[in-house]
Amino acid sequence: MDSWEFGRTVRRRRDRVAPGDVGLRATGRRRASGLRREELAGLAGISADYLTRLEQGRATSPSAQVVEALARALRVSDAERALLYELAGHASPGRDLVPSRLAPSVQRLLDRLSTTPVVVYDATWTLVVANAPYEALMGDTSSWRGIERNAVWRHLAGSGNRTVHTAEEEADVQAGLIADLRLTFARYPADRALARLVEDLGALSPRFVELWESGSSNAGREPTRQKVIDHPAVGEITLDCDTLVVATDELRIMVYTAEPGTSDAERLDLAIVLGTQSLA
Repeated sequence: MDSWEFGRTVRRRRDRVAPGDVGLRATGRRRASGLRREELAGLAGISADYLTRLEQGRATSPSAQVVEALARALRVSDAERALLYELAGHASPGRDLVPSRLAPSVQRLLDRLSTTPVVVYDATWTLVVANAPYEALMGDTSSWRGIERNAVWRHLAGSGNRTVHTAEEEADVQAGLIADLRLTFARYPADRALARLVEDLGALSPRFVELWESGSSNAGREPTRQKVIDHPAVGEITLDCDTLVVATDELRIMVYTAEPGTSDAERLDLAIVLGTQSLA
C-alpha cells in the first residue's frame, strides 16, 4: 500500500468537492471551496482524526469498507474509485463480490429524497448509507462498525432499532432477512467477506443457524408496509416503509413516509427537525 499517495489523493479530491455537490450547506467562512475534513469524515462515517491520519499518510491499511465509504462520499468516478482501492492495497471489487457502489443515478435519486428518511443496504443487508432524516428518525449510525452495520445481526444479536414489532412480526422480519441473505450467498459463492459474515452470524446466534439450516424461503408472506417507530422525543409514529430494489446494483433502498396532513406526518417532521439539530 502507498499510504502517502492514498492520503494525498483523498485530500486532492476533497479539495475539489463543493459542499453543495454532496448535499451540504456551505456555512461560515471557508478558506477553500472544497469540503472540510469534518464534513468528509461525517459523510464517510469515520472520525475526523482518522481521516486526518489517512490524509497525512500516518494511518496504514484502511479497510475496503473505509475506501468504499470515502469513494462514495467524494462522488468519485469508477476510474478514481479503482485507483483508491489500488493505493490502499485492495483489489477493486469485481462482479464476483457483492456490490455496495452507489451509481450516479442512484445518488441523484437519494439527493432528491434529502428531506425524507432513507437508508440503503447492499444485498447482504449491510448498511451502505443512511441520510440525515433517517438518522433523526432512527438514531445515529455513524458509530456502527463492522458487523454492527448488518441488519440481520441487529435483529438477531444487536440492539435492533426503534421499530415496534410484536414477537410474531419480529420473527417474520428475521426469517425474511435470512432468506434473502441465503439467496445472496448462493449468487456470490466467491465473496469471502460474505462467507465470513455468515460464519460470524452463525457463531453469534442459534436462531440464525436454525433459520439458515431450515432452508425456509419465507415465501408467501406479505411484508408489512406500515411500521410504528417509537421515537424518544415525539412518541410513536406510524409510517409507510417501502423497499425499492435496484436490481443491477443489488441495493435495497428503504423509504419512510407519512400520509400528508396527518398527525403522523407532523410527528415525523418534528422528529426530523429535532434529530437533525441534535446531529448537527
